[in-house]
Amino acid sequence: QVQLVESGGGSVQAGGSLRLSCATSGYIYNNKYMGWFRQAPGKEREGIAAIGIGFGTTYYADSVKGRFTISRDNAKNTLYLQMNSLNPEDTARYYCAASSYAYGGHWYAPAEYNYWGQGAQVTVSS
Repeated sequence: QVQLVESGGGSVQAGGSLRLSCATSGYIYNNKYMGWFRQAPGKEREGIAAIGIGFGTTYYADSVKGRFTISRDNAKNTLYLQMNSLNPEDTARYYCAASSYAYGGHWYAPAEYNYWGQGAQVTVSS
């Protein structure tokens, strides 16, 4: 089993920045890639960024490209999401996810991941 715990959420004004962290524990050695998702009230869960554990290849949704950066500290078993130039449309609950499946080419699909954190709320005010 793999455990994921997010931290770093909070409230910020438009234009501000936040960094989310996701501490991983348990049997993590089979993880192939990790990602960040978000879900706003009444909306589907949206994949916004992912990173391959092996080569560190990164993927981003168009909605966050150029503003958000995903990274991983392998020594600390921690995944990060640096979020800059936040706007009210970024308000959502943010989830960390990990996958032990072979990469299927759809990093943005929740079904590609088999481990999830509880989420961290991010609220951006105008």
